Amino acid sequence: MPDYRERLWPTPWIYIATLLLIPASILVLAPVSMPAGIATGLILYLATAGSLSLTAPVIEVRDGMLHAGRAAISLDQTGEAVAASGPDARRERGTGLDARAHLVIRGWVDPVVRVPITDPADPAPYWLVSSRRPKELAAVINGSRRPEPAEGDL
Repeated sequence: MPDYRERLWPTPWIYIATLLLIPASILVLAPVSMPAGIATGLILYLATAGSLSLTAPVIEVRDGMLHAGRAAISLDQTGEAVAASGPDARRERGTGLDARAHLVIRGWVDPVVRVPITDPADPAPYWLVSSRRPKELAAVINGSRRPEPAEGDL
């Protein structure tokens, strides 16, 4: 069972905005055929909404590994994760971004978690991961790296 799991679903306003494909298709195809315009618009909308849903990445921490989308890294090779939201998150995604960083970010999720990579062979200095619960994700990453206490230490 994962210590943390989150899927970065698109927000409802994105699905609402993509509904504009329907009237746009009708407008383009109305001179040719109104039913073709309606059918094309519905097909385009369903294809777009489906692809947005199917490609939503999963952020997961389990078995000592951080999985972000299709990438995974051992937590032994990560440093102290830091959560950022608001202006700090905008800076992380903008002017403070290192071009070598591994990104799993989505525009519809404002907060991010910066996970430094300590493996010298890894070309990415850090991972930047979108999360709707950044403090919880950072705490799980930081807590999962700590060694388990021995029985005598309890």
